[in-house]
Amino acid sequence: MNAAQFESLALNIGITVLIGFMFFIIYDLGKRSNAGKFGMFVLFFALGLGVLGFIIKTVLVEFWEF
Repeated sequence: MNAAQFESLALNIGITVLIGFMFFIIYDLGKRSNAGKFGMFVLFFALGLGVLGFIIKTVLVEFWEF
C-alpha cells in the first residue's frame, strides 16, 4: 500500500466517522431539548440534508470523472 492509497482510505474512513458523529450530535441536541418525534424529524431532516448533499456530490463526482 502506497501513500496515495493510504490517504484515500484514511480520508474515506475519517469522513464516515465525522458524519456519524454529526448525526450523534443532532440526536443528542434533540434529546436534550426534549424535541419529541416531530422535532427530531425536523432536526434530522434539516441538518442531515447538508450531509446528504455532500454525499450526493461525492457520488456524482466519482461517476462523472473522466
